[in-house]
Amino acid sequence: MTRVFKTHGFQRWMRKTDLTDTALCKAVVEMSVGLIDADLGGGVVKKRVALPSRGKSGGVRTLLATNKDTRWFFVFGFEKNERDNISDQELRALKDYAADWLKHTPEQLDDAVDDGILQEICKHGHPTPT
Repeated sequence: MTRVFKTHGFQRWMRKTDLTDTALCKAVVEMSVGLIDADLGGGVVKKRVALPSRGKSGGVRTLLATNKDTRWFFVFGFEKNERDNISDQELRALKDYAADWLKHTPEQLDDAVDDGILQEICKHGHPTPT
């Protein structure tokens, strides 16, 4: 079963944009068939996500922790006009963060959702009802 999450920090950043959970779920469906913009190594990938009426080139960049199969965690995002990319130091930290999330058991992930640390946004590519 494919599970897709966003971290509390990502959710906080997301509120400043027009980005939707539906758009994130669609991005995961695209990535699951190989449409990843960049594999940054260490379980971290980059994906451009379109914003309504702005398209992908005017959209946002998202960074995910993933095993590219059953677990996808949206952990960081930025708009193209805010910055070009992340620093090497930020990438190292994200790789450590990714490794941590990817080793969690399903039960630990459920607990993180219950505690509000993670929000599960879709299963099998479809938005999770809220």
